[in-house]
Amino acid sequence: MMRDDRTLPLGWVWTTIGEITQVVEKIDPREKPGSEFAYLDISSIDNTTYRITEPKFYSGKDAPSRARQLIRANDVLFSTVRTYLKNIAFVPEIYDGQIASTGFSVLRAEDGVSSKYLFYYSLTESFLSALGELQRGTSYPAVRDSDVREQPIPLASLPEQRRIVAKIEELFTRLDAGVAALKRVLAALKRYRAAVLKAACEGRLVPQDPNVEPAEKLLARILAERRARWEADLRAKGKDPKKAKNVEPKSPDIDGLPELPLGWCWATLAQQKLFSLYGPRFSSNEYTADGVAVLRTSDISESGKVSLKSAPRLSLSDSEYEKYKCEVGDLLITRTGSIGTLAIFNDWVRAIPGAFLIQYRLLVPETTRWYLFYFLKSPSGNSSLLKKSAGIGRPNLNAPSIEEIPIPLPPLAEQPRIVAEVERRLSLVQELEQTVGANLARAERLRQAILKRAFEGKLAPQDPNDEPARALLQRISQPDSVAGQSERYSQRGGVTLSHRARPARRSHLPPG
Repeated sequence: MMRDDRTLPLGWVWTTIGEITQVVEKIDPREKPGSEFAYLDISSIDNTTYRITEPKFYSGKDAPSRARQLIRANDVLFSTVRTYLKNIAFVPEIYDGQIASTGFSVLRAEDGVSSKYLFYYSLTESFLSALGELQRGTSYPAVRDSDVREQPIPLASLPEQRRIVAKIEELFTRLDAGVAALKRVLAALKRYRAAVLKAACEGRLVPQDPNVEPAEKLLARILAERRARWEADLRAKGKDPKKAKNVEPKSPDIDGLPELPLGWCWATLAQQKLFSLYGPRFSSNEYTADGVAVLRTSDISESGKVSLKSAPRLSLSDSEYEKYKCEVGDLLITRTGSIGTLAIFNDWVRAIPGAFLIQYRLLVPETTRWYLFYFLKSPSGNSSLLKKSAGIGRPNLNAPSIEEIPIPLPPLAEQPRIVAEVERRLSLVQELEQTVGANLARAERLRQAILKRAFEGKLAPQDPNDEPARALLQRISQPDSVAGQSERYSQRGGVTLSHRARPARRSHLPPG
C-alpha cells in the first residue's frame, strides 16, 4: 500500500523500489564455455563494510547453476536470503559485466535516480525490518525478488538525492574512522590479554620468593595422594595393592623446553588428575522440561565460569548421573568444534557435561586449578591444545593428548599471587572491552539515525527550485522509457557475456 506523500518533505513522493529500478539481464554463461567471469554470491559480500571482498572466478563451462544475473557498475546487490544478515553491496566499476547469483535482488537505478541513494536506503532499518517480516521458510528463510521491489521508498529530486548521498558519506567517513579506532583498541586489548597470560606462565608477572616450598614438593604430594587413592580403591575391592601394578603417569619430556624460574618445575595434567571422562553426547530430541542440566560450550563465559540458567534439561537415572555428573572444581575442556574452550565448574545445579567436553577431576588445591586454567588459555597452552587436535574435516582433542602437554608449575605459595594479578589485569581488560563494545553498538545506532534522518529529508537542505520528484517519476514511468531502456541495454552489450579483462583478485574495494 502506497504511503501518503503528505508525510514527506515538499517535492518528495512515495514510490516503490520496482518503479525506480530497471529489469536486470538474465544469461547462461555455459553458452560460452570458454569465457571467464567473476561470480558473486552471498559469501562474496562483507556484511560489515557492505563491499565485495571474496569473488569467485569461473569459466563458462564450470559456471554454477545460480550464476544467471549480469551485473553492471553501480548496481546494488541485496541478498534475499536471511535479510537480517545485511549481505548488501554496491557494485564497483571492476565488476561491471560480471555475474551474480540468483540469491540476490539486483537493483539497477533508472535514469534520474542516484544508485548510491538506492544503496543507502537498502541499509535502513525500516527497509530491512519490513522485508524481515516477509521471509518464508525456517531453515532457509528468504524473500522473493518481487517482495524487494514492492517495498516503498521516499523519492527526492535528483539534485537533493545527490546532496543526501554526499552528506551521508561525509558523516559515515567520520563514523568509520571512529569505528576503526575502536577496533584497533580491541585488537590491542586482545594482544595485552595474551601478553599477561604469557608473562604469568613464565614467572614474569609477580616476583618470586626463594624461601617458599618449591613446586617439586607440591607435585610429589599430589603423586603420593594419587597412589594412596589407588591403593585404597583396590583394598575396597578386596585386592592387595602389592600384587597389582600401578601405572604411574609419565613426567613430561622437557628436552628443548625453556628454563623455568627458581622453584618451578615441569608437570603434566596426567600427573595432577584424579580422573578424566568424556562428556556424553545427547540429541536435542532427548531434552525435557526438567531434570539434570546439560552443560554446553555456550554456557561457558570468557572468564571460565559456568552459568546453567538457559541450559537444556535431561532425564537421567541416578546411575547415569553419578557417572557423568560435574562437581565444583572440575576442569572442563571442549574437544571438538570450538576446541579448547575452558571452564572450572562452579555451579551448584545438578549438571552433567554435554557433547564434546572432556571433564577432569583434579588432585590439586583450588588455586592450582585456576593456574592450570590460565595456562591452558595462554598462548603457549592454547597452541599446545590446538597442536594436539587430530582428524580431518572435524578435528578433535582426546584426553591422552592433552594430558601429556608440559605445564610450567609454580610453587603453591606463588600461585595465589599469580592468579590474583592475572584476574586483576584481565578484569580491567574486560571492562575496557565492554566499553568499546558499547561504543561500537552506539556507532551502529548512530549510523541508522543518520540514515533515518536522511530519508526523512532532515539531513541535507531542500532547494525549492529543484524539480519535484513526481515529475522525475512520471518520466521514468512513461511507456517510451521501456524502449529507451532496451536501447541502453543494447548499447551496453545487451545480454551477452562481457569479454572485458578478468578482474584482479582484490578485496576491500571501495564502493564505487
